[in-house]
Amino acid sequence: MNHRVSTSGKPCLMGLLMGAGILFFQTGAPAQAVAPAVSAADTAWMLTSMALVLFMTIPGLALFYGGLVRTKNVLSVLMQCMVITCMVTVLWALFGYSMSFSPAGMAKGSSGLRAFVGAMDMAFCRGITIDRNFQTIPLALHFCYQLTFAIITPALIVGAFAERMKFSAMLLFMALWSVLVYNPIAHMVWGGPGAFLADRNVLDFAGGIVVHLSAGVAALVCALVLGKRRGFPGTMMPPHSLTLTVVGTGMLWVGWFGFNAGSALAANGTAVMAMMATQLAAATAGMTWMAIEWMQHGKPSVLGICSGAVAGLATITPASGFVGPMGAMVIGFLAGSLCYFAATSMKRFFGYDDSLDAFGVHGVGGVIGSLLTGVFASKLLGGYPVNDLGIGAQVGAQIFGIAITAVWSGVISYLLLKGIDRVIGLRVSAQDETEGLDVTQHDEQGYNFNV
Repeated sequence: MNHRVSTSGKPCLMGLLMGAGILFFQTGAPAQAVAPAVSAADTAWMLTSMALVLFMTIPGLALFYGGLVRTKNVLSVLMQCMVITCMVTVLWALFGYSMSFSPAGMAKGSSGLRAFVGAMDMAFCRGITIDRNFQTIPLALHFCYQLTFAIITPALIVGAFAERMKFSAMLLFMALWSVLVYNPIAHMVWGGPGAFLADRNVLDFAGGIVVHLSAGVAALVCALVLGKRRGFPGTMMPPHSLTLTVVGTGMLWVGWFGFNAGSALAANGTAVMAMMATQLAAATAGMTWMAIEWMQHGKPSVLGICSGAVAGLATITPASGFVGPMGAMVIGFLAGSLCYFAATSMKRFFGYDDSLDAFGVHGVGGVIGSLLTGVFASKLLGGYPVNDLGIGAQVGAQIFGIAITAVWSGVISYLLLKGIDRVIGLRVSAQDETEGLDVTQHDEQGYNFNV
């Protein structure tokens, strides 16, 4: 992007607070600069892109993850993706968008706190009106498009702790993580002049750092803090429905065009090149993962080519608007090979239980893609740079951005998990885990086959 468990009485209290906030914040509108006229073509494309990215989470990611868990836990994963969609939407409207993209936090020469998080002048959707623009699209459309990124990022983390985390703990963690991790990182990278990482020339076209790296690091921390599933690694835990996983993969792939090409925020050549790069990288990564697996195990698997394609999609994300076709294919090849290594050999060597390889695919893919952005966003290699840095300097900037994001997400995620564990506990009981989360967390009796 180149701008770019309730208890009795609590819902009523939340409603009163929201109502009071809306009345207060809608009394005026923040000052704004004169914006370009709205483009009908750009608006139409961004409306489509917003729908495509939401489609990635529900139903795409939900089905992709749902097919990979055991039957007794499939509805719990679908529920987690659905509730994250609802909860993050509310938080985004209350203050998340303002924290990430408030103009008051994007002024040239911003310093101190404003370099790390936006101001609150757009909290409760203050100033988001029908006649206000963001570049050549309505501001409300930018709000909605960015919301879909804020939704899918925490949803990616679900893959690391699937089948063993309390629903209440998951809700609390995701809410706090969105506010304390996602919003500040989004602002630091995409907040424009004055934002901490943007001012240090860190490039992230569509979320390799903001989305995949931040979620991947948090996923690894979740897997380590919660510990392994009962019986892992000795007990076989095969996916219950690869059919769902293939369908989910297809939805993710199609939706990713809105994710990457939409990040141009316009219907232009950059969007087209980002779409081309996305397709090339995903296809190359899928073929690479399949080939390696075929050579190692004698047969290619459906899960392998699906995982490879998703790895390619995640890895090309930060570079998609900056690289040419051949650069995208190289990135796809490295995504398929290195993410395969991370999701298999590396995970076995260190012994952590990243249930659905959220870290191996998204975390590792985010790092690879962000680093290679610094290489292939060069005119010398057919790229489209947005600054005058050479390859060495740009790679250095990318390493800095990766390090800051990994530390920010990792440390805060660890502190949140430890705090929640002390207050309400993170993990379901051994009996509940054996019976399955569909029954024990959601009372979905008819779908539990205890396998």
